Amino acid sequence: MRHRKLMPISEGIADLLLKIASAENVLEQKLAETLLRLNLMNRKTKLYQISCTAALVQGVLHGGIASSHILENGDFGLGTFENLDGEMAILDGQIYQMCADGTVKQRSDRFDVPFAQVCRFGSFETYSLARVRDFSDLAREASACRASNNHFYAFLIEAYFDTMHVRAVKPSQPGTSLASAAENETIFTWNGISGCLIGFWSPDFSSSFSVPGYHFHFLSADRTKGGHVLDCSFEHAKLRVQFLSELSVSFPTSGPFLEADLSADTREALRKAE
Repeated sequence: MRHRKLMPISEGIADLLLKIASAENVLEQKLAETLLRLNLMNRKTKLYQISCTAALVQGVLHGGIASSHILENGDFGLGTFENLDGEMAILDGQIYQMCADGTVKQRSDRFDVPFAQVCRFGSFETYSLARVRDFSDLAREASACRASNNHFYAFLIEAYFDTMHVRAVKPSQPGTSLASAAENETIFTWNGISGCLIGFWSPDFSSSFSVPGYHFHFLSADRTKGGHVLDCSFEHAKLRVQFLSELSVSFPTSGPFLEADLSADTREALRKAE
């Protein structure tokens, strides 16, 4: 069962528009255009991305973009660290590193990032989800909260999870393919744990630069556990979903990315690794 709650335009913006209309003698049509433009700005619809998944698949694990770019462009998202040293979650403007030894570190230092996706999360729709038995159930329920298969969406799902099954990749040598790196991972399973799923839906056409379909990382409520979600179950959850209509990508300007062959079809490799 899903209950939808729309986020209205703020009263402050509405008041501002009325003042503009009065002061500038704006015509009704012009006012409507201004309202639409400001509303789109208020919805924060841009997804910012560092590098592309094709590079990870080919073993470009070098951090080519400074971590400062992440929080300059968003407060919510996921990614990985140089040489795949754990899984990344960004929540409420904080970066967390979920390591293969089971620890979670909050990162406020400067470091370089090989891949990340982030947005400003705040203009969302809210749904209540009932029983989810596995990841397939979760994907089906989440899909009912999307309007299109051709846009990106950000998802935050908060719940008390009956089961949570995640993985964290161990650091790999530069040049190690994503498929090989995924074989060197640690699996964690927890029963009865509160936390949230942080993730994105990416369209099928994005397979050369994103993870098509659903990609979630888990972070426990006490910020001590987490990883890349493999499976989960819960009885009730609150789902928030934000529509993303813009994509901005920063590519590395030096290092192995410049010489890598990124022309291969990465869909199958991503499916196996994810």
